[in-house]
Amino acid sequence: MKFWQKIYLISILVFFVIFNAASIMVIERSHNKVVSQEMNNALSQNMSIHSSVDAIVPILRIYDSVDYEKTVLTNIANEFVGRNSDQLVYLDIRNDAGDTIFTNVDFKFPEDRKELDGLLENEIKYIVRDIDKRTFVFTTNIVDINHKKYVFTYIKDITAVYKDRIDQYQFFVQVDVAVFALYLIIMYFVSKGLTRPIDRLNDTARRISKGEFSERVRLKSKDEIGVLANNFNEMASVVEDKINELEQINEGKQRFINNFTHELKTPLTSIIGYANFLRTTKYNEELFVDALDVIYSEGKRLESLSLKLMDLILLQGEQLELTEHDMCKVIGEMKSALRMKAKDKQVLIVTDCEAGKLFLEKDLIKTLIFNLVDNALKASTPEQQVTIRTYWMDDDYILEVIDKGVGIAKEHQDKIFEPFYMADKARTKSNNGAGLGLAICHSVATLHHAVMEVTSEENVGTTIRVIFSPFVRKGGTN
Repeated sequence: MKFWQKIYLISILVFFVIFNAASIMVIERSHNKVVSQEMNNALSQNMSIHSSVDAIVPILRIYDSVDYEKTVLTNIANEFVGRNSDQLVYLDIRNDAGDTIFTNVDFKFPEDRKELDGLLENEIKYIVRDIDKRTFVFTTNIVDINHKKYVFTYIKDITAVYKDRIDQYQFFVQVDVAVFALYLIIMYFVSKGLTRPIDRLNDTARRISKGEFSERVRLKSKDEIGVLANNFNEMASVVEDKINELEQINEGKQRFINNFTHELKTPLTSIIGYANFLRTTKYNEELFVDALDVIYSEGKRLESLSLKLMDLILLQGEQLELTEHDMCKVIGEMKSALRMKAKDKQVLIVTDCEAGKLFLEKDLIKTLIFNLVDNALKASTPEQQVTIRTYWMDDDYILEVIDKGVGIAKEHQDKIFEPFYMADKARTKSNNGAGLGLAICHSVATLHHAVMEVTSEENVGTTIRVIFSPFVRKGGTN
C-alpha cells in the first residue's frame, strides 16, 4: 500500500470515528438535558399538586367523609388537568385499595408499578415507561388523608422528546453521508498533495540509481519534507562528486597501466630483437658491439624506469620524519650538481632565494628540486636560463622553477602530474624520459602538505610553483 493511501485511509478512519463520536455525544447530551428538564417539570408539577392537596387536608379532616374527599380530589384534578390540557399531561388518583378516584389516562395503565415499591409518605418517585410506542414520565407520591392513603400519579407524555432524538439522528446520518463524501474528495487531493514531494524524491532517486547523477529534487517548501529534499540534494551532490572522483581515479589508473605497458614494450622489443639477432648471427665484432650497446642502453632505461616507479610507490605510503632546514641552504647544496647538468645543455642556472626555515625531509626536497630543474632543462634550448626562486607570500613559502622553453599547452596542464603522462612524447623520449618526474614531485609535495601549481604558455616558458603552508613551518608530520 502506498504512503498516500495509508494517509488517506487512516485520516478517513480517524475522521469517521471522531466526527461520529462527537456528534453522538452532542445529540445524547442534548437529549438527556431535555429529558432531565421534563422530569424536573414533572416532579415540580407533582409537588404542586401535593401542595394543593396538603392545603385542603385540614378541611377534609373536619368533614371526614369519603365521598367528600373524592369530590374535592376530583375537583382539584379536573382543575389541574384543565389548566394543563395542552401539555399532554395525565393525572391518576387511587386509594389504598386500588380503586380509581380520578384519571384522565387514555392508554392502558401499567399493572406493574415498580415505583410504588417502598414508597413513603412525602416522597416522590419517578420512572420512564414506553407504552404503545409512546414514552411517559410517571411521578408518584402518597398522601395520607384521614388515615387513608391516596396514590397520586402525575404523568407527562415525552414522546416528542424521543422522537426529536430520532429526527436528530436521521438528520445526522444525512449530514454524515454528505460530509463524509466531501471529506473523501478533499482528503484524496490533500494526501496526494502531501506525498507528491515524496514521489519526486522517489523519481529522482530512481533516475540517480540509473546513472543520472546530475538529477536533483526541485522543492521550494520549508517544511520537514523540504529539509529532507535539501539534504537529499546535498547527498546526491556528494555522491556525484565521489563518483566523478572515482571515475577520474579509474581513468588515471587505466592511463597508468596503458602508459606503463607502452613504456615497457619499446625497450623490451629492442632487447628481445637484438638478443635474437646476436643468437642467430655469426660473430661480427662491430655488429655485436652495436647490438650490445642497444641492449645495454635499453636495459638502463628499464632500470631507470623501475627505480622511478619504486620511488613513486614508496612515496605513496611514506611516513616522514621532518626536521627543520633552511630552503636556501638546501638549494645551495645542489648548485654545483645542477650547474654541471645544465652545462651539457648550455643553459644557465640562476638562483634567487629568500631565507625560509621549514620542516622538511631534505633528500626528498632535493629530489623534487632536481626533477623540476631536469624538466626545465629538457624544455629549454641552448643559451636560455632556468631560474630557481624562493620567497614569502603572506604566511606561505613559495618555491618556483622558471624556464623560457617550449611551454605546455593548456589542454595538458591539468594532467602533467599523472604518472607516465607526457605532453610532448617525442621530446620526452629523446631525453630518455618516462613521464614520472613531475608525478614524483607531486607526491613529495603532497607528503609535505604543499600544493603544486603550473603556469605555462607555449613558446614562452613554464613556471612550476610549490606552495608550502604554515603547517610545514610548525613541524607537522604526515
